[in-house]
Amino acid sequence: METEHVVRTFVEYFESRGHRRITGSSLLSPPGDPVLFTTSGMHPLTPYLEGRPHPLGRRLVNVQRCLRTTDLDEVGDDSHLTVFEMLGTWSLGDYGSSQSLRWGHDLLVEGFGVDPGLLYATVFGGDEHAGPDTQSLRTWQELGVPVELTTEENWWSNGPTGPCGPDSEIFLWTGDTPPHSTPTRDERWVEVWNHVMMRHRRGDDGTLTPLPRPNIDTGLGLERLAAVLQGKRSVFETDLFEPWTSTVPSLWRLDEPSLRLVCDHLRSAVVVIGDGVLPSHTGRGYVLRRLVRRVLTALWRIDPSRTLGDLPEELVGHTLDHFGQSGERAGIRGVLLDEELRFGRLLERGRRVLSRPRFSGPLDEDDLRHLHDTHGLPRELVLGLRAEGPGADS
Repeated sequence: METEHVVRTFVEYFESRGHRRITGSSLLSPPGDPVLFTTSGMHPLTPYLEGRPHPLGRRLVNVQRCLRTTDLDEVGDDSHLTVFEMLGTWSLGDYGSSQSLRWGHDLLVEGFGVDPGLLYATVFGGDEHAGPDTQSLRTWQELGVPVELTTEENWWSNGPTGPCGPDSEIFLWTGDTPPHSTPTRDERWVEVWNHVMMRHRRGDDGTLTPLPRPNIDTGLGLERLAAVLQGKRSVFETDLFEPWTSTVPSLWRLDEPSLRLVCDHLRSAVVVIGDGVLPSHTGRGYVLRRLVRRVLTALWRIDPSRTLGDLPEELVGHTLDHFGQSGERAGIRGVLLDEELRFGRLLERGRRVLSRPRFSGPLDEDDLRHLHDTHGLPRELVLGLRAEGPGADS
């Protein structure tokens, strides 16, 4: 099942059950929000989850693009991406957890054709603060889905205080053998859908009080689900990445981890620029700058003559089209090339500075701070240049 079909099936399923689709899915968080980028489907809905009436009603569905800088170092494995999409549904004081889980099970089995024998669920088993989530446990038992009870793994909160509650996660088996063990004991169980039951509010003193209007917030990772439905071991093998993974190797020879990083970071950079961000020294622009420089570091480690000018406009256009962005292909490539030129100049200056006698020995924290504050050389850049070896300063 192609990814676009997955999205259409998901949205239409919930629209037929009274959900209204939310339009607008920018990576940029609302003005005044301290978070740089949207990190989850529920992020833009926080005011409504805390009680404000939503103009579209109490049942919502959305496809939200997200960016998590905390996942940067994980990119290259089978499931982590910098920019990804979340399929989400919300019940704002409407239906409860049993209905949400039943719809989730029905969509996976009947809508997406998942073998019900490949499903496993985890449910909050209770702790010293709250009792077990018996409603979700009973629902899964009635549906015939095996359940593993956990504690902190199935308790959701958006911070030390505020709305919180148990969640139930749905896992799919991806192993070559019949399913065995449980999700917490075997990584071949892949989490694809989380159903959060916001039933409580945690106060400053840690106490829980029932919310006057409990909500349901669900999030399903599009790329992970697509990989499972398409029988792929990695999100990079899905149709979403096929144009990138089939084109980039013909441009630059890379090992598999580097290929995945380059494809992910360049694709993510296109999306970030498409949402109106430009490289800078701070904030969102610095995240974009880090993405581009990590790409260039991977490319230049093998061949310093490589350039982002080799990147075909068709790849940029494919990504813009998928995310519904209207940016100019040539303009986005221009931003990438300007940043490449800037980074090349910074590397030249860094090598000259590091060739000075003062920096010939091991660098301590004072040296790294001086190089940053006086010469504008970031810590990771300095360490990378030192790792190049004796020939780096010649």
